[in-house]
Amino acid sequence: MKVSDEARFFRGWLQRPLITGAVSPSSRALGRAMAAYVPDPAAFSANSKVLELGPGTGVVTQMLIARGVPERSLVLVEYSSEFCKLLKKRFPDAEVIQGDAYSIGASLPQWIGVDPLEAVVSSLPLFTRPDEMRETVIGRSLERMQPGAPFIQFSYALTQPVKPARIGARLELSPWIKRNLPPARVLVYRSA
Repeated sequence: MKVSDEARFFRGWLQRPLITGAVSPSSRALGRAMAAYVPDPAAFSANSKVLELGPGTGVVTQMLIARGVPERSLVLVEYSSEFCKLLKKRFPDAEVIQGDAYSIGASLPQWIGVDPLEAVVSSLPLFTRPDEMRETVIGRSLERMQPGAPFIQFSYALTQPVKPARIGARLELSPWIKRNLPPARVLVYRSA
């Protein structure tokens, strides 16, 4: 029996609501909005990387590829072993790592090495974690990228998961994406 992405997400949410964070996958509209903030892939070097944190079933990943990000440039860090298996099937040229994105401080060098990191795209449920952990995920990512490179996050909340001043960053907010359930917006953090 084929299990739909929606059923996988819902089952994951029921089993671990603080880890899965959503009852259904992101919409393609939200994925497109997030991917639009990634720098032009035509300007990437041969070894450039885009790090995706919490890719789930790969909706945003598909939109990154549609934007022109080469699949071989993608490093996908996913906590769920079930989602990792699915991602490896769907994106065989991407590097899929089963790991905890919240351990980014210690793990980022292993995940990326010395390759240029063009963007970090995150679907992590940041509000399920304490402020310090949220700040570490975004702050460490920005430290590793060139000035102005984006950390792209989506949120359903009216408030920001991390105040930009706390990590020495600036923040850009998209309009609400109403073709997502629930409606969400994209937050783009860049080093100040």
